[in-house]
Amino acid sequence: MRRSAKVNFTGICTLCIAFLTFAAKAQQLPVMETGSVKPMPAEWIDKDTGHKVIRLVNGRDSASSFYFNNNCFVPQRKNEGDLMVFYSNTAIGNQLFTINLKTKKVEQLTNHHGKMAGEMVCPKTRSAYYQSGDTVFAVNVDTKVNKVIFVFDPSFKGRAGTINADGTYLACVKATGDQEREILAKYPAKSQFFNRIYDAHIEHILYAVNIKTKEIKEIHRENEWTNHLLFSPTDPEILSYCHEGPWEKNDRIWNINIQTGKNTLMHVRTMPNEIAGHEFFGVSGTREWFDLQQPKSKTFFLAAFDMKTGKEDRKYEMDRNEWSIHFNVSKDEQTFCGDGGDPGQVAKAPDGEWIYLFKPVGDRFKSEKLVNMKHHQYHLEPNVHFSPDEKWIIFRANFEGVEQIYAVEIAKTQ
Repeated sequence: MRRSAKVNFTGICTLCIAFLTFAAKAQQLPVMETGSVKPMPAEWIDKDTGHKVIRLVNGRDSASSFYFNNNCFVPQRKNEGDLMVFYSNTAIGNQLFTINLKTKKVEQLTNHHGKMAGEMVCPKTRSAYYQSGDTVFAVNVDTKVNKVIFVFDPSFKGRAGTINADGTYLACVKATGDQEREILAKYPAKSQFFNRIYDAHIEHILYAVNIKTKEIKEIHRENEWTNHLLFSPTDPEILSYCHEGPWEKNDRIWNINIQTGKNTLMHVRTMPNEIAGHEFFGVSGTREWFDLQQPKSKTFFLAAFDMKTGKEDRKYEMDRNEWSIHFNVSKDEQTFCGDGGDPGQVAKAPDGEWIYLFKPVGDRFKSEKLVNMKHHQYHLEPNVHFSPDEKWIIFRANFEGVEQIYAVEIAKTQ
């Protein structure tokens, strides 16, 4: 009988690292520990993963990408390059900018005096939306023209949170009375205000704003901390929102039809201390995905429910180190990414500080580490996004001492 040859994995790994080092040198890219020096070069090979990392936005003191479930991309019309909207500091405060992901050209969209808020982009109207005081504005990414969209009554004190798929409605939420604002003013740290606001059960009201007619319509009210408004990327009538607060105490994920008022709890708890949250839609709008732990801090899944049937039809398990604060998904929903987490997060992961790529194998995730994030301080959440061409994972980090936007190439350097 022929004997099987023994495989020398140590030798193979040594050869792989040597090859990656040779390939990097051929491209004149340094092989470095990510975040080991300040500043890092404009691009490098992560020595622990073999993947190319670039600082996406250069020449600015700091730059901030959007929250993981807020779309930040406007597609190219011909072949000029997709645009990504982001915030960066200026002499008069944070402003909105775009970067062309093909040419890396950066252009300023706003020059607004006064505090700005809002991470709202509508690809159909090719506009970004933001709120300052009682006014919501839109800026077209091509013309750079800013215009007023809606003005709230000064006594309203609501906040716009999301724009729908066809750019016809904004959704906003307001807390009744002043109690929530008083708590935030007195207890500014999240560790101080989080449970206080939840325990107060302050009435919150959801509204839909018709951008064309300027009509504002109440669609739902309840004595729960209503937060994380997010319209479906394809169905202009479906609004996702959450009950904020400790996840193990909350029925968190809800969808409401802004026309009919039909309100649906999307995940029903199946055991004590179970949590579900950090919900996000796939690009096609066919599924809404969420972090599922059964129970909290013990067993970790990424799950999804089908938007047509309302039933959960995906559930992928991962180990403790692979759990991520946020996940995202490719267009075909066959590849996923995650931003990891430090030991202080809910998973208590001893080795979870990585940007990850995931592929489903049966009912589990198979992971690949893309970036070593041990020099990143996770009080800033990385918030991963697939680039529109799905060749890169875009994230934010502070391993250079300030917040910047980076991208890691999914394919290893050859």
